[in-house]
Amino acid sequence: MADKKKKMAAALAAVNAYMQQEQEAVALQAAAAAPPPAPTDFGISQWSFSGRQEMMAMRRLVQLRVFDRFR
Repeated sequence: MADKKKKMAAALAAVNAYMQQEQEAVALQAAAAAPPPAPTDFGISQWSFSGRQEMMAMRRLVQLRVFDRFR
């Protein structure tokens, strides 16, 4: 009788461990599927933004000068 109880306890422990592993796998998949949080600070400094804006303005002026020669 004691042997039967040990076997039953071992079987129940194995089923319980299997169910816990399944729950952990589902939780990991859900965490991996969730989109990353949106950053609140985009990391663009005002100096770099100003520099890029100035470069675009100079390129536009160069293009206008180039196109002005062909008119």
